Amino acid sequence: GTSLASLAGIYVYRRWLQDVPVKTVLAWAALASAPLGLTQLLLVYGLNRQLGIPDSLFAFGDSLILTVLGQLAFMPLLVLAADICPPGVEGTLFAGLMSVFNGAGVIGNEAGALLTQALGVTESNFENLGLLLIICNLSSLLPLLALGWVPDGKTQSDDASIDSGDDVSELEDGEGRAREATLAASASRSVDEDMAR
Repeated sequence: GTSLASLAGIYVYRRWLQDVPVKTVLAWAALASAPLGLTQLLLVYGLNRQLGIPDSLFAFGDSLILTVLGQLAFMPLLVLAADICPPGVEGTLFAGLMSVFNGAGVIGNEAGALLTQALGVTESNFENLGLLLIICNLSSLLPLLALGWVPDGKTQSDDASIDSGDDVSELEDGEGRAREATLAASASRSVDEDMAR
């Protein structure tokens, strides 16, 4: 299910968001994920059953939606990396990007575990689980503070296509799309491998 959701996120990005500035996509993905993540509170307090939605169906649907949003937030980073990547070092750049991504995931998991322990949430004590979910979901807005470092407007490949002749522009556009497709395919495989673990 989550693999298909990742593919759906890639499709949505390629179909409708490819020409939207990276900063805009990242901002809206972060702003949308926080309130959607808070819908897990419905599951915690059993409100989904009052709405006639079984726990398993609600959890599955919530996971799919958040996976699509996660992929929508990740794709612009891959596109940005493909645009700024010098030719010949694509593998090194992607390995470095994945290392940072996985390292951030480890830090996030450990921080979540420490917060869970600090709030006293265990397999038998769910008293502060709602508070834990609120803190974790609101912390997903923290990347908005770093959006100032993301370049505005056109990417380097866009600038190159304006300055170059038609044949050169088409060649550069093709190379950029090939790099972008390679990074996207590798990212999708990495996400699937992480989900499998």
